[in-house]
Amino acid sequence: MNTQLLIDRLRSELPPVFTRKTASKMLGGYLAVGTLANLDCKGEGPGGVLVKKATIYERETFLQWFERRMEGAS
Repeated sequence: MNTQLLIDRLRSELPPVFTRKTASKMLGGYLAVGTLANLDCKGEGPGGVLVKKATIYERETFLQWFERRMEGAS
């Protein structure tokens, strides 16, 4: 699956806001919950908002970050 196809699929399936757990599940475990937490702590993650005990991501911000990350991996 190419990157743009994956991004388009995630755009249609992810809710407008979601948790790290949802992100990890939608990515098939490609990025674990702990990996996302570590990246956020280092300022390299998608940037989320802490709500109670969960970090919440906004779909478009997350997808932009993920696309940049995928481009850097190729």
